[in-house]
Amino acid sequence: MTLRVVQVSHGRFHHFDLARQLAKRGALTRFYTGYPRWKLRGEGIPQDRVNTYPWDMTLYMGLAKLGWLRSIWQQPMGRRVQDTLDRHVSRTLPDCDVVIALSGSGLRTAAVARRRGVRFVCDRGSSHIRCQDKMLREEYARWGEHFAGIDRKVIDREEAEYAAADVITVPSEFAFRSFVEMGISPAKLRKVPYGVDLRRFQKVGAPDPTRFDVLFVGQVCFRKGVPDLLEAFARVEHPRKRLRIVGAMQPEVQRFFRRQALPRGVELLGQLPQTKLREVMSLAHVMVLPSVEEGLGLVQAQALACGCPVVGTWNTGAADLFTDGAEGYIVPPRDAAAIAERLQLLADDPDLRDQMSTAAVARAAELRGWDRYGDVMMAVLTRAVESPTASRPAVDTGAR
Repeated sequence: MTLRVVQVSHGRFHHFDLARQLAKRGALTRFYTGYPRWKLRGEGIPQDRVNTYPWDMTLYMGLAKLGWLRSIWQQPMGRRVQDTLDRHVSRTLPDCDVVIALSGSGLRTAAVARRRGVRFVCDRGSSHIRCQDKMLREEYARWGEHFAGIDRKVIDREEAEYAAADVITVPSEFAFRSFVEMGISPAKLRKVPYGVDLRRFQKVGAPDPTRFDVLFVGQVCFRKGVPDLLEAFARVEHPRKRLRIVGAMQPEVQRFFRRQALPRGVELLGQLPQTKLREVMSLAHVMVLPSVEEGLGLVQAQALACGCPVVGTWNTGAADLFTDGAEGYIVPPRDAAAIAERLQLLADDPDLRDQMSTAAVARAAELRGWDRYGDVMMAVLTRAVESPTASRPAVDTGAR
C-alpha cells in the first residue's frame, strides 16, 4: 500500500523540495502551503495536490518587501500566518496515514490527526526553540543590542507541538543535540540532513587566481555570525582580497555597520536570484557561514555543488554535509580567529583551493540532489506509521 502523506508548511524553506520528493514517490496526498499558487509554478509539485491558504502570508511578504513590516509587528504577524494555515488544515484535513508539518504550523492539525489515529510528525528546521532563543539573546547582548526574545506564545506553541508529535525530524547533529539537552527523548528524534538542487546549482565558472574572493550568503544578521566574519576577513593578508555579502540586511546589522567601518574589500550585494547566486558561488574561492545557531544552512550544499569550499561552524550542520579539511573547514561558533586562520590557509595556497574545490563538487554529487533526503524521509514516515500505537496525551491546542 502506498503511504498517504499530508504536508504542511507556512513558508518555502526546504518544504518545496520535500513535496517534490514525496510526489516523486507517489506519497503526496496534499501539500498545504501559505504561498500563493503562482509561487509554486515551475516547482515540479503536482498542482492537483496543492492547497494554498495565502492571504496572511501574501500580506506578510508584501509588507516585508516594501520595508513596512516594523519589528514590533513581525512576530505577531508571523504567528498569525502559522495559526491561520493550521486552522485551515485542521478543518480540511483529508484521509491520510501521516501528517508532516513544519514546526509552528501544525498544533491544531496534530489534535485532529490524533483523533483519527493518524501519525503526526513535527519537522523542525532549527535547534530546539528554547535553545535558539537563548543563543539569540546571548548574541545580541554580545554586540550591544537589545533582543526581546522569541515571542513566548511561539515558544509555548512549538513545545506543545513537540509533545504532540509521534516523531520530530531535524536536519543536523547540532539540532538533534539541542533537543536532547532540552529533555526530548532521542527515541523521538530523527536526523534527516538536507540535499541540494543540482539542476540549479552547479559550477558555471572559475575564480580569478590573482584574487582571493570570500563569499557570505544568507540573512545578514547576528544569528548568522556576520560580525565574526568581518573581524576574520580584516585579519586576512592578501593584496587583492574581497568579501562579497549576499542577502537581506537586518536592522541590527545596519546599526552595527553605522557604528563600525567596514574592512577594506567588503561588497554588499543584497539579495540575488538563484541563477545569479550560482555564478557568484562559482567565482568565489570560499564561502563562509559563521552562524551561531542554525539547523542546517542550505547554502553550504549549494556552494559545494558550485565547486566553492565552505568554512562553516559546528552549529550550521556543516559536519552533516562535509568533512573538516576535505571540502572545507568546520570551526567553533563565535571564533573569528579560527575563521581567519582557515581563510589565510586558503589565501596562501592555490593548490589547496583547487583540491578542495574538486572535492566539493564530488561531495555534492554524493548527496544525489535531494534524492537521498527523500529516501531517508520516506523511511522515517513509513516507520512512524508502522510502529505500534503508543499511549499519547491529549493535545493542548491553546484554544480558549
